[in-house]
Amino acid sequence: MDLNLSEKVAFVAGSSRGIGYAIARAFLVEGARAVVTGRQAEPLNRAAAILDGEFGHERVLAYCGDLTRDEQIAESLAQTLARWGKIDCLIANIGTGIGKPGWQLSQSDWDITFEINFWSSIRLVQAALPTLVRAGSGSVTFIGSIVGLESTPAPLSYSAAKAALANYSKNLARQMGQHGIRVNYVAPGNVLFPGGSWEQKLAQEPERLRHYIETEVPLRRFGTPEEIADLVVFLSSDRAAFITGACVVADGGQTRGM
Repeated sequence: MDLNLSEKVAFVAGSSRGIGYAIARAFLVEGARAVVTGRQAEPLNRAAAILDGEFGHERVLAYCGDLTRDEQIAESLAQTLARWGKIDCLIANIGTGIGKPGWQLSQSDWDITFEINFWSSIRLVQAALPTLVRAGSGSVTFIGSIVGLESTPAPLSYSAAKAALANYSKNLARQMGQHGIRVNYVAPGNVLFPGGSWEQKLAQEPERLRHYIETEVPLRRFGTPEEIADLVVFLSSDRAAFITGACVVADGGQTRGM
């Protein structure tokens, strides 16, 4: 299926590894140009070098910076526009599942988790939207989590932040439709990749986690970054032109309330 993404510009936040990297690569496979970003130079440079070698330097732009900071958001978008003059697909993949467990959380505990998992994505999208509005087209995809959709053992603050992001995405879609911009939210389940949190947990408690996956996930396995990436790229494409305001779950059947 031709997704009509040739020469489109995809800005993929948090794309030096894992799901973000797989998303950036999937866009490149479809003929798009991709901005890959990361906070640490070494993994970002390594990722960019691999993508440069496979798809050509002219189709890859690497930005090293912390996209939780306004000035670096602005700089990354400015570099994208200076290089290619547009942004067609914005992927807000910012966050971490790390959070204080239990219910006795300080204001600081809440603030830290919301800053990373909610506010950073909002600021990125708000900074990029004027460019998409001027173009009269484009797509925004938030990468969230199933923890924002129903009860799970995840930290309360993390779950609440992802729930807020899902609601924001739904309501933003209603406002952006008149400008020709689509907004969707992808909620992955348990995705395993090298260096990710699930790999670390498996190394620490392999039997418990295997039992968890086999009993909680009907497909009885982890997801892969590529499976999430394929979904995101489809939602960003013209083939999904009538899909906006959606929350699309990719979790092997784990959630029960949707």
